[in-house]
Amino acid sequence: MGHRQVLESLSGLLLALFVAMVSSTVVSTALPRIIGSLNGTQTQYTWVVTATLLTATATTPIWGKLADLFNKKTLVQVAIVIFVIGSLISGFSQDTGQLIAARAFQGVGVGGLQALVQVVIAAIIPPRERGRYNGYLGAVMAVATVGGPLLGGLIVDVSWLGWRWCFWVAVPIAAIAFVVLQATLKLETRRRENVKIDYLGAALIAAGVSVLLIWVSFVGNSFDWASWQTGAMVAGGLVLLGAAVAVERRVAEPVVPLHIVVQRTPALAIVASLAVGMAMFGGAVFLGQYFQIGRGYSPTEAGLLTIPLMAGVLVSSTISGRLISRTGKIKPYIVAGTITLVLGFLGLGFVDHATALWIVGIAMAVVGIGVGMTMQNLVLAVQNSVPLSELGAASASVTFFRSLGGTIGVSVLGAVLANRVTADLSEALHVPAGQSTGSTSALNLSALPPQVQTIVHTVYGDATAHIFLISAAVGLIGVVAALLLKPITLRTTIDLEKKEADSAVAR
Repeated sequence: MGHRQVLESLSGLLLALFVAMVSSTVVSTALPRIIGSLNGTQTQYTWVVTATLLTATATTPIWGKLADLFNKKTLVQVAIVIFVIGSLISGFSQDTGQLIAARAFQGVGVGGLQALVQVVIAAIIPPRERGRYNGYLGAVMAVATVGGPLLGGLIVDVSWLGWRWCFWVAVPIAAIAFVVLQATLKLETRRRENVKIDYLGAALIAAGVSVLLIWVSFVGNSFDWASWQTGAMVAGGLVLLGAAVAVERRVAEPVVPLHIVVQRTPALAIVASLAVGMAMFGGAVFLGQYFQIGRGYSPTEAGLLTIPLMAGVLVSSTISGRLISRTGKIKPYIVAGTITLVLGFLGLGFVDHATALWIVGIAMAVVGIGVGMTMQNLVLAVQNSVPLSELGAASASVTFFRSLGGTIGVSVLGAVLANRVTADLSEALHVPAGQSTGSTSALNLSALPPQVQTIVHTVYGDATAHIFLISAAVGLIGVVAALLLKPITLRTTIDLEKKEADSAVAR
């Protein structure tokens, strides 16, 4: 495909990726208003985000495997349809239970879009040339992550729209993506005989991951770390995943090919993705809350204040992508990116409720630079080492562990923040009679007396720094994994040479 043909095909794919990303970011700044209007609790607040992450994570490897068996274009369009239905139902929700269930269904489509877009791009662009297109991916990430919170803030601030449009706004964009893909994306359908889908393995993986993620979401809040609930859920999740491994070793078409994930490059890329996902998603999710609750800015202003983060992503992904395409070397950029990510979170780890905004902005930009140099390049390193016939499963495996890390990060760091804030508020307010210090009332700043608002700003602004320090510590695991990667020279062909492909499949 020529450059123009690639760009035409990319247009629909990038639109699909955009709606998948904006579905989460548009809610981030609007969520306090949404939960307040539905009379939800702090636990439900977390689950509106976690439900989508959980189903997206659990279904990612399944989508990846389907991409190796069926037409990739059709699967992307199916994922778009699921996403649209979930978005519509979310907007019509009448209580938080309905909203959480709709968001979980929407997450199935999000998981498909996140996995399949990268698979299709890898199927039409050789690894060596793919770096030059990372700038487009970075631009989509930047617009979705910055534009989403801004859009969400504007929607909830405009009286004649209302929060329901936070979910409906992505529907027309998704419909356009569907039509553009139909018109521009031309993929050869490689029909395979005797195709067998590993339904049992897929079900065991989804169930095992879901049980562990549900445990992570509730532990430390609804029950203690050392409790019978912890023992039952952890043991149950590990048993399910152990059974999944046993099934994957025997079936002809495993959802997660074990011979791929145990190779050095994919294995280290997965470890790095897990750490980067935990640090990035877990830390970045709380930036919006830091600016709104810790600093007192409006949802729209909070969205504007996160621009340095996405500017860093856009610039670093564009420049590093072009340098990778020019040299064919990828390890130096992954190593530099993981180190930069850790340094950025270390900088954010020293902010408080009174830190100058330009200091916070610089630290966010450094985090963004690290993200831009690692996220897509870790996937690219794995895609370079596998044959085209297993591209979907390999790509989805990296995305799966990155999403898994993000889900764990959001849940664990959210629990740490909630516990710290609750303790600090109780101490600062001395728990006066009739005054609740719970997280729900603290988030509803407009209903609090001015002096209490000041205390809440201080407590949230100071407590958030601990989240970023933990993110930096987790990011160190990614640095070690990146350093252990073998030096990689990207190939210039879509598929491995036949001898290499046969050897990779045999392994």
